[in-house]
Amino acid sequence: MRSLVVKVVSGGQTGADRGGLDAAISLGIPHGGWCPKGRLAEDGGIPSKYGLVETRSRSYLARTEQNVVDSHLTLIFTHGQPSGGSKRTVDFAVKHCRPWLHADLDQQDDKAIARGILEWLSGGGLECPSVPTPPANPVVNVAGSRESKAPGIQERVAKIMTLVLNWPEYPPHGE
Repeated sequence: MRSLVVKVVSGGQTGADRGGLDAAISLGIPHGGWCPKGRLAEDGGIPSKYGLVETRSRSYLARTEQNVVDSHLTLIFTHGQPSGGSKRTVDFAVKHCRPWLHADLDQQDDKAIARGILEWLSGGGLECPSVPTPPANPVVNVAGSRESKAPGIQERVAKIMTLVLNWPEYPPHGE
């Protein structure tokens, strides 16, 4: 299988973060990223199946920023506009001039979201002239709402990212 993405990273929080990692693991695509010291997450701890490296800090923001910096671009999944930690992810992407794309799960169905991501990955939307264009096979940071704030988001992001990571089997244009 060929994928537009060489690696998926995230902070390992419940919800969107783990959805991205679950998709990568299920398809055998490398995954990783930074998580807080102690593998902190809202459900008590990040399972060992997620190959993440602990930061020196227990701060969620430290790992959020490091994952933005260490990836070529960031996908942010929320219902409605990003807020809380998702908004901080946007702020870090802007601060470090890293391309980012927000997928509003209230606006489109999963296939339309996946198509939009694929078109963005393959054709641009990367609007930061001071940073070189990401490579053809980027490292993608997956972020967004946690499961307690958006029940079901982990499973939904896993489905969307599976479509994205399964390219070219899943066509970016049409059905």
